[in-house]
Amino acid sequence: MNKLSESELQELVEMIVKRTLGNHQLAGSGSMPVPHSQDAATKEPDPIKISRRIAIAADHGGFLLKEQLKPVLQKQGYQVEDCGTHSTDSVDYPDFAYAVAQKVSNGEAWRGIIIDGAGIGSCMVANKVPGVRAAMCYNLPTALNSREHNDANVLTLGGGMIDASLAQQIVLTWLNTTFGGGRHARRVDKIMAIEKKSGKN
Repeated sequence: MNKLSESELQELVEMIVKRTLGNHQLAGSGSMPVPHSQDAATKEPDPIKISRRIAIAADHGGFLLKEQLKPVLQKQGYQVEDCGTHSTDSVDYPDFAYAVAQKVSNGEAWRGIIIDGAGIGSCMVANKVPGVRAAMCYNLPTALNSREHNDANVLTLGGGMIDASLAQQIVLTWLNTTFGGGRHARRVDKIMAIEKKSGKN
């Protein structure tokens, strides 16, 4: 098969881009497509980027585990947004749990991970934020169940309860498990209906 010349390859790429983006204009030869002018401040977030963004945070009890998990997530191709803390100095876990939960709630992050000493307090905090379904997981079955059955969008871990190896397995299982839908969707809908009824939304 003959190789395409550089100009032929460029024409082919531009044709594919035009078909994909419809009437968006190409800004000159060889450049990427530029959408119609729009104020950058009013741009909608890029859904592809959001779908790979994970907000992560910890208190002093979870700081070391957070630092161990970040490169694991990055190696999997996720964009990691570290919401703190940044040392082992004593801090209050609700501040950091809330920061992550807010990112997930308002669509700035696809998933959230929070680590404190036991994982319990941060789970309580996150579940106070509208739209968040936080699950404290301590083994692979709970990680799998929280995603497949409950469509959890925030994971909390106990930095003093599990080691780094198990935490990595939990995180990867949790991130790679899809929501089962079906009867589970009906039940999750009921969870969210309770949230609305309680005036949290």
